Amino acid sequence: MNLIEDKTFQKIDFQADSIEVAEYEFCKFEYCNFEGIRLNGIKFIDCNFVDCNLSLAKIENTMFQDCTFRNCKMLGLQFPTANLFNISFSFADCTLDHCSFSGLKLNKIKFAACRMHEVDFEGTELKEAVWDNCDLQRANFYKTNLEKADFTTAYNFQIDPDLNRVTGAKFALQSLPALLTKYKLRIS
Repeated sequence: MNLIEDKTFQKIDFQADSIEVAEYEFCKFEYCNFEGIRLNGIKFIDCNFVDCNLSLAKIENTMFQDCTFRNCKMLGLQFPTANLFNISFSFADCTLDHCSFSGLKLNKIKFAACRMHEVDFEGTELKEAVWDNCDLQRANFYKTNLEKADFTTAYNFQIDPDLNRVTGAKFALQSLPALLTKYKLRIS
């Protein structure tokens, strides 16, 4: 497997120009289109993705280690199929609708200003995770470890404390109804 280091890729449509199956370290991808392509077996280590479209990309056995995604469109990605060895990333200003993080161990992950409609976090370990100003409409939290997670500025979420581990998690007072939905209470 070739090693590609410290390279910037700008405005490349990988649907037309295929991406080499290689190990990319300290690379930057700007305004690139990965929509629907196979990234299987590629290693991304300490890479930055800015203004990219990765929607519906196939990421079976793809490694994401210390990667950052900023202002990326990432619809429907199935992160449990990726290479889970040292999987770590952060997201800012991204659209992550319909993605699955089910069953992953992502402690201390940070999501900032992300739209995350119908994202699946079932069985995910998210201790000390942060959702800073994130829209979590219809996100699935079931048997999820959210100990010490921070939801103080997140919105549109529903979490059942009886079905998830929420010890020490932080919530804003106005999000109280999102934690009590199943009781059908009227809170004013």
